[in-house]
Amino acid sequence: MSISRKLVTVTCTLSLLAACSSAPAAMQPVDPQQADAIMRIVRDYMAEAHLKAVIVRVTVDGKETVTAAEGESMTGVPATTDMHFRNGAVAISYVSTLLLKLVDEKKISLDDKLSKFLPEIPHADEITIHQLAQMTSGIQDFVLGNEEFAKIAYADPFKAWTTQDQLNLAINKPLWYQPGTNWNYAHTNYVILGLVLEKVTGKPMADLLQENVLDPLGLKNTTPNLTAVIPEPALHAFSSERRAFFKIPNGEPFYEESTYWNPSWTINHGAIQTSNIYDLERSAVAIGTGELISDESYKLMTTTDLRGKTSAVPGCGNCRELDDFATYGLGLWITGNWYFQNPLFYGYAAVNGYLPSEKIAIAVAVTYKPEAFNDEGLYSNGGDALFRKIGAYLAPNDAPPTRPGQ
Repeated sequence: MSISRKLVTVTCTLSLLAACSSAPAAMQPVDPQQADAIMRIVRDYMAEAHLKAVIVRVTVDGKETVTAAEGESMTGVPATTDMHFRNGAVAISYVSTLLLKLVDEKKISLDDKLSKFLPEIPHADEITIHQLAQMTSGIQDFVLGNEEFAKIAYADPFKAWTTQDQLNLAINKPLWYQPGTNWNYAHTNYVILGLVLEKVTGKPMADLLQENVLDPLGLKNTTPNLTAVIPEPALHAFSSERRAFFKIPNGEPFYEESTYWNPSWTINHGAIQTSNIYDLERSAVAIGTGELISDESYKLMTTTDLRGKTSAVPGCGNCRELDDFATYGLGLWITGNWYFQNPLFYGYAAVNGYLPSEKIAIAVAVTYKPEAFNDEGLYSNGGDALFRKIGAYLAPNDAPPTRPGQ
């Protein structure tokens, strides 16, 4: 997350020198021409998609291709490669890795029923731990498609959400389908899974992830926090997504800072984190190679068995057919042959992706200008689109799939 790099990584102004000193030492890119080509892709897409800032890091077989930042964090403040941002769903892969480590250690089984740990959860005797982790439980989401959640979150984006607040919006509703017969993305699954893992180990999730995932992978810039704090230097974000909530007329400017909106609603407490581009890339490699888990667990995490076996359900906006463009393993998205996560919320978007066959890792974080939002305040994941463009350049014969028009 820094000013644009050429042959080395970070260029610091005098005012940013102290902050830049905490970034990893600069490395000579393997192929400067390739680095320049990637940065042309970044700059072109920034202009096309009205991105305010882009921070990108690409490695191939552990060697840096480029690490750079373009644009501004705030007006007059350049984005830098050591800036921190919210990593959102990237942490879901950490939670599924923790789960599979405990499976490898015989401390829990994926076939265990939820009722073994949390019998008070409705339908707990019908749902397995595996179904929670792969989001095939049928449990409704408290976020996506939930109008009550949207009203609360947009009315007070600084609200400190409790775990019970999250669960109350979903668990007493009917299942979308019989567990194991379909799929829907639901944050609720991982809130419940976090409670299960705490019960199995007797430790809080923040400690479990620190000891079992973050420390072993050396992710020193990835930290949990239930408040809106972002460690300095922070990449600032701005959003128009509350436009519809406030009924702002079309054509009337509406754009507000969202950097310090409280993220405590996002997933299970203890896994709500901030990170930086170096840790995002390191995670792409570690999760993409199954570094911390057994071969058997890695196969479970990266399975594409759901492709072509799921379908839409009336009323469920997140129940859909999984295909080559996007399918879900176990706490991990798979697009083509790439493994990835792509968080998008509160004016931040990011992706970390890995292609095992070529050992390519791509990490991207972006923020948005006012023009990126439509008349309803909606916006697309610019990090995801940029990841696919860079991936297509680096691996033209095994590019991340795209939808028509992308």
